[in-house]
Amino acid sequence: YGSGDRAVVLVHGWGSSLRAWDYNLQALRAAGHRVVLLDHRGCGNSDKDFADMGIEAIAGDVVALVEHLGLERVVLNGWSMGGAVVVSAASQLGARCAGLVLTCGATPCYLQKPDYAHGGTDEALAETLAAMAADRVNFLAGLSAGVYATEVSQQIVDWTAATFLQASPLAAQSLGDLGPLDQRAILASLEMPILSTVGEHDAIVDPAVCRSVADYASNVTLVEFTESGHAPFIEEAEKYNGVLNGFLAMQL
Repeated sequence: YGSGDRAVVLVHGWGSSLRAWDYNLQALRAAGHRVVLLDHRGCGNSDKDFADMGIEAIAGDVVALVEHLGLERVVLNGWSMGGAVVVSAASQLGARCAGLVLTCGATPCYLQKPDYAHGGTDEALAETLAAMAADRVNFLAGLSAGVYATEVSQQIVDWTAATFLQASPLAAQSLGDLGPLDQRAILASLEMPILSTVGEHDAIVDPAVCRSVADYASNVTLVEFTESGHAPFIEEAEKYNGVLNGFLAMQL
């Protein structure tokens, strides 16, 4: 949407699609920003038969899209697993990436490590993958409800579930890729400003993970969304859009 060589690139979370940003697109356009969106491999309207649906592969797609569009200055905004995607993409884009937004981002680590106390456990992720493999439809229905901490309409939960169901079952590979993920060194190497948004009641990504970004990167602003779970851009859309546009105004 829009034109010019500067843009905000919106990267959705695991199993979702670019439609996740429907509550934000108009506010970004009204502020005059060019907005670029994409569907991950295996998700939304992207092909469903990629051999590699890993986080690094998706990050490579983000980089390739920026280059294909001839964008000279971008802010990358990644939700959930998309946070890990944009951290990797930012490290590859270098100076072309003017800023990074981590929206309840699953970075630097989604799971606990011997020297990292935040996040979930390997056992919990294994159980999640097994439950999804056993009964994908009902698992994703429950996940869709768990995204939100505030009382949203049933229509929003159903819309979220329909988006998840549009993804390929093989996209589970992307989720499994979060297990060994450790981007602490990458975050420490990044010089661009970073905005990390935290859903105080997030049941999908440990809020402490989002806050810990400031322990590794040098130029981080943390914004807490006290009424939100995993989707402040929907649950507190007006506040989120204001915070995001304020950050973009300084970087683009």
